[in-house]
Amino acid sequence: MRQTPGVPTTSEFEAMLRGVQLRVTRPRVAVLAAVHTHSHVDTESVIGMVRADLGEVSHQAVYDVLRALTDSGLLRRIQPPGSVARYEARVGDNHHHVVCRTCGAIEDVDCAVGDAPCLTAAQTHGFVIDEAEVVYWGRCPGCSAALSS
Repeated sequence: MRQTPGVPTTSEFEAMLRGVQLRVTRPRVAVLAAVHTHSHVDTESVIGMVRADLGEVSHQAVYDVLRALTDSGLLRRIQPPGSVARYEARVGDNHHHVVCRTCGAIEDVDCAVGDAPCLTAAQTHGFVIDEAEVVYWGRCPGCSAALSS
């Protein structure tokens, strides 16, 4: 696996897996590398990257790895309305997203103010709220420029 600047090394991925009591496997390391390299990546793209790295790996194996990594807190699954599920490695900070209405590009938006959950619900209905999800919608610079031309 080649190293991309800013992406953890294979040994760092292995340490992450051990840190959440997951067995280190080649598919788990490959999925972590794929998501760390391409933020907001969809499942089909992860499958393609893992197969390019490891050879034949089943869809179900990648789905199972994504679920395990998400459940363990190593990855975050997001699914903006009208979009397929996407995965990112930025976890634990309750940031939000901006989505382009035209091309579907997704970028991170830091929490506006304060500690998680960033927003205070007017009524909790007895829930202990630990996360708030906000999706901003608009057009990315490329799509905005294309519409102006």
